[in-house]
Amino acid sequence: MDKAQKGFTLIELVVVITILGILAAFAFPRFAALEVQARIAATEAFAGSIRAGSTLAHSMDLVGVTVVMEGNTITMAGAYPEASATGITATLQEITGFTPTYVAVVPFSVVYEIDGAPAGNTCDVTYQDVVGGAPLITLDVGTC
Repeated sequence: MDKAQKGFTLIELVVVITILGILAAFAFPRFAALEVQARIAATEAFAGSIRAGSTLAHSMDLVGVTVVMEGNTITMAGAYPEASATGITATLQEITGFTPTYVAVVPFSVVYEIDGAPAGNTCDVTYQDVVGGAPLITLDVGTC
């Protein structure tokens, strides 16, 4: 009398677990690298927002109107938003995920550092006033 086999043998289970372990060993480093890539992408997108806000405020200033964005009157330095909370930061609708640090020495600048980066890592955008010209916007994703 033959009985139908039910379930898996021990050897089949060991083989499947071994294969899953090998796959996990190769896949885990790829998923760990995604965190760094996500911080880089977020910082690059934030730099684009700063460029867009600066350009829009500059174009409004050239037309000769008071620069008001999202209900905030933008403080201008020359024809561009100044590096302050009422300047470039006010042109941005949302800065969640970034912490601004205002540098009050000439040339004035503001550094937006991404939140959640490992200690000692640099992953930031700097907006620096330039007398008589467009601001200098630099992106540092060297060790995100």
